[in-house]
This record gives sequence, C-alpha cells and structure tokens, in this order.
Amino acid sequence: MARYDLSPAEYDVTGARIAIAAARFNDAVVSQLLEGVLHTLSRYGLGADATPVVRVPGAFELPLTARWLARGGDMDAVIALGAVIRGDTPHFDYVCAEAARGLRTAATDTDIPVIFGVLTCDDHAQAAARAGGAHGNKGREAALAALEMVTLRRRLGA
Repeated sequence: MARYDLSPAEYDVTGARIAIAAARFNDAVVSQLLEGVLHTLSRYGLGADATPVVRVPGAFELPLTARWLARGGDMDAVIALGAVIRGDTPHFDYVCAEAARGLRTAATDTDIPVIFGVLTCDDHAQAAARAGGAHGNKGREAALAALEMVTLRRRLGA
C-alpha cells in the first residue's frame, strides 16, 4: 500500500489554484494570517493568479463564501481565515460553532478541501500571538494544510 504521510517537501501543487476567503472583522489579526498564507503559497510557486482572495464581513460569512468558491469548479482548495475573540456575551460561541460547522459542510458538500483558518481566542493577546507572534502564524499552517490536502487528493485520485 502506498504511503500518504506527506512532508512539505513532497507537496505536488503544480498548476493548483487555492482560494482564500478572509473576514474583515478583526482585520488587524486576519490581515496577518492572510500575509502568512500568501507568503507560504508563493514559496510553493502559487502566485496571485492562482490564489484569489475574497474578503467577507466576518467569520459567519466564511462558510457560504467557501462553498461558492469550491463550487466554482476551478479551485483545488479553499482556505477560510478569520478571528473570533470572546466578548461578554455568548455571541462568540454561536459564531465559532456555526463557522466551523459551515466550513465542514462546505468541504463535504463540494468534495473540495476547505481549510479552517479561523482563530477562536479568549482575548486579543492570544489572537496576536497566533497571527505572527509567539505562537507563529496560523495562516502559514493553514496554507501548509491546503497544500497537503491538494497533494493528497491528487495522489488518491479523488
């Protein structure tokens, strides 16, 4: 049986197209995630023509946008980026749960990998730490996940 535990050196993304849906809410954080995604994808040869970026109001709008991008027919993967920061009301819980559920549904309904690059943090310091701070850039990690899923899909013939 073939081995499918891929390392970044094995990614095969020649000619791939990966769309990015990025929320404007908490833009200072999301823009850093987006920068990490675009930098990483460009290191694998995917330039602006292969990586369209669509900005949406917030994390709640990401699932529908991801579905539209995946259903468009020419994307190999979609990366959804957002940052939801806990406040004083249960709004945080609803937005996080529905964004996660909706992005999963977009992936399973379209058979296109949809990468969950939505930070769900208790405060702004946690978000900043994950958008290029002490915990690295989770946008970079989302880009690597997309590259791996594109490669895996190609190898499995899916």
